[in-house]
Amino acid sequence: MSTVRLCPCCDLPLTPMVTRLGQSAFCPRCESRLYHGGMPSLRGDLALALAGLILFLPAHLYPLITIRLFGVMIPATIPSGAVTLSADFPAVAALILFCSTLAPFLVFAAVLSAQYGLARRQLRLFKTSLWLIEKLKHWAMFDVFLVSLGIACFKVKDYADIHVGAGLFCLVMMQLLMVIMLTRIHVKRYWEAWQPETDHNSEVLKLHCHVCHMSQSSGSDCQRCQGPIHHRQPHSVQKTWAYLITAAIFTIPANLYPISIFLNNGKRIEDTILSGVASLISSGMEGIGALIFFASIVVPIAKILGLAFILLCIHLKLEINHLHRMKLYRMIQWIGKWSMMDLFVIAIMVTLIDRGQILDFTPGPGAIAFATVVVLTMLAAESLDPRLIWDKHDKK
Repeated sequence: MSTVRLCPCCDLPLTPMVTRLGQSAFCPRCESRLYHGGMPSLRGDLALALAGLILFLPAHLYPLITIRLFGVMIPATIPSGAVTLSADFPAVAALILFCSTLAPFLVFAAVLSAQYGLARRQLRLFKTSLWLIEKLKHWAMFDVFLVSLGIACFKVKDYADIHVGAGLFCLVMMQLLMVIMLTRIHVKRYWEAWQPETDHNSEVLKLHCHVCHMSQSSGSDCQRCQGPIHHRQPHSVQKTWAYLITAAIFTIPANLYPISIFLNNGKRIEDTILSGVASLISSGMEGIGALIFFASIVVPIAKILGLAFILLCIHLKLEINHLHRMKLYRMIQWIGKWSMMDLFVIAIMVTLIDRGQILDFTPGPGAIAFATVVVLTMLAAESLDPRLIWDKHDKK
């Protein structure tokens, strides 16, 4: 029986090699990381997930920060911004709540349910749990939320006194646990614990399952996870184009319409993304202005142009720069979530600056369009099958 496996990102046949703890194995063609060296304990993942869930409730109930505004103490918790926005902007509120609360909770909980399904040999629960981990790890945005909280504090420091709450320490600890846990977890390792790939070995490898990451010869269903298997993800290019074109259309109102409306002593200030950056720079906060400009303007446009370039190369069947396109795709995947920064800042500001007082802050219509751009560009990156980048290379 052959020990060769297919790279999940470019379909290159590879022979697995033993790597030491602390080292990783990479594909020699597309440079994708295939697996970590050593065998980290699955119980370690369980401990990290349990610790994250224990901290989850206090992090959401206790204030992250509390400000004193006009003699009134106003606390800000993780879900408070989404709750405040839910009355007038339910779609934006749902997105903020999903990325800051629901997705991280499901990732932590999915680790527990995956281990329970593995111990009880419940395939449906085990398979669903690992699918949730893979799909939601990019949507769990504690890190983006923490940076957004810092930006909001800089914005309100001239109007109020800021006090750090116990919830902030819990949030920082949860982010550290999330980073360590996601660094350790590899879905393929869990599937190997469920059933070793060598039990279904084959001399001829044509397909790679993107659910359990097993290479196999042929068939319509995976031999290990029993899910549907395809040579390439069905309609991957069409879905990516659809998401991308729609996102490009929504970038126009996202940048033309006000994303925030600020009332200060009866003076109404409507800021678009660009004018908000300009006001931050004129106020002496050049670093924050540059950060917002990069996250809210450069990143969405770069994602759209970068994915469009990759898709055009696939359509034109270009035979050059395969590795550069692969690196660009991985960068787009990694950087996509940072566009949520502006929406998190808005949610925190809405919480801290109460409506009906001398100071008032509310989102503008541009916030809805911008939220749509963020979601669609992230879905576009996830819907693209990276193996399509290498198809012409294989033929050559």
